[in-house]
Amino acid sequence: MASTAAGTTGDVTEELPQHDSVDRAEIAAALPGADEQTPLARAVADDARKRITLSGRSVPRPARTRALTVANQKGGVGKTTTTVNIAAALAQAGSPVLVIDLDPQGNASTALGIAHHAEVPSVYDVLVEGRAISEVVQTCSDIDGLMCVPATIDLAGAEIELVSLVARETRLRNALTAYIDEREAAGEPLDYVLIDCPPSLGLLTVNAFVAANEVFIPIQCEYYALEGLSQLLRNIELIRSHLNPRLHVSTILLTMYDGRTRLSSQVADEVREHFPDQTLRASVPRSVRISEAPSHGQTVMTYDANSSGALSYLEAAVELAERGAEPPVIEETA
Repeated sequence: MASTAAGTTGDVTEELPQHDSVDRAEIAAALPGADEQTPLARAVADDARKRITLSGRSVPRPARTRALTVANQKGGVGKTTTTVNIAAALAQAGSPVLVIDLDPQGNASTALGIAHHAEVPSVYDVLVEGRAISEVVQTCSDIDGLMCVPATIDLAGAEIELVSLVARETRLRNALTAYIDEREAAGEPLDYVLIDCPPSLGLLTVNAFVAANEVFIPIQCEYYALEGLSQLLRNIELIRSHLNPRLHVSTILLTMYDGRTRLSSQVADEVREHFPDQTLRASVPRSVRISEAPSHGQTVMTYDANSSGALSYLEAAVELAERGAEPPVIEETA
């Protein structure tokens, strides 16, 4: 199914000859610059630099599986888009990646070209019926090393059904831990698990927070996004206090960034000022290609690998990987 948009090759790794990091940096530095009065020229130059420095780039593999919950209580900030494109970029760079679609809408499954109609075994069966992840996981046909646990419409009723179940908050964590151990025993360890959450703090999102140690927050570069962030951080602190003391915000990615507007720049500056260690240097611009890709059952990484959106997600994935290991384990308090 590895079709691509017209005029693209589907993978930036095929576009340029291999150079070592010094050669790439020298070539990128030699490109002509552009000032603030020429935003289009500046964007073209930035994309060219990214293409030179990132194409064919491998990423360091973590010492152990990193599980990240991609969450934001505000809808429309790019959670699902970020989940699938970061996962695709990491897999293209050689890391085995599992995406868990925990949103009843199943948009992550759609973007990865994964079947998720009502009869398909899904994350609902894992949470409510207690099935193993290995029984429901599917592989992405476009990208080697990328797997997905799909979501079906059955998940819409899972919130109610989970209420009466034993250990309702830890069911995903138990299943995920067993699957990670199973992969390691088989000599096929996972590098990353990315969990796509619904835009709410129900039992599905709580399960995601308990299952992961890291929270990855996409933030839309608009004012209302900042209001939602403060509430999200309070909820994360509640989860830390009662259910998962190792949970922490490790990564923040600015999405839908428009360098032509003062608002985007102000929001970006404010987020970077308050969260300097968590906010990635990379940001993702508004992009038609990113929006078009899911309608073709693809991520933008395969739909148009040379677009500004794909290059930005690739840059963010490389930065995420290079940040590496998690901080020391936080001991539980009595």
